[in-house]
Amino acid sequence: MQVEKRVIELVEEKISDRPELFLVEVKMLPNHKLIIHVDGDEGISIQDCAAISRHVGFHLEEENTIEKAYNLEVSSPGVGEPLKLKRQYQKNIGRDLSVKLAGGEIKEGKLLAVDEKSITIEAKVKEKGKKAQLVETGVDFDNIIETKVLISFK
Repeated sequence: MQVEKRVIELVEEKISDRPELFLVEVKMLPNHKLIIHVDGDEGISIQDCAAISRHVGFHLEEENTIEKAYNLEVSSPGVGEPLKLKRQYQKNIGRDLSVKLAGGEIKEGKLLAVDEKSITIEAKVKEKGKKAQLVETGVDFDNIIETKVLISFK
């Protein structure tokens, strides 16, 4: 856990002058792969990822933080990765989401709004014998197990 804590400090230090960028997560996998996911309100460039990688890699080597050989990967979270931060929800307003709730239920719909405690999605609800209707539903963050952005290839 010490490695992840130091990496978080290094990433925060590197992006401190870039308020549009934010750290999503740092994971050190058992196979000595260090994964850093960074994102931005308008996305993140390859150049930004490379600069963060160089900064973190340089300091980890200088400080000998990781004793064994390791693989460093800096990227934005992948398309299939679940949303982890409220800031990611904010960035995805207007996109379709799949939200898995604590009770096992899955809600799908367009993300309309995000506030401190919840999100609002617009979902199609079809009752037997009637046309599908768009219904706005509020979902508390406390009730969300996992949220993924639905990708459409239309």
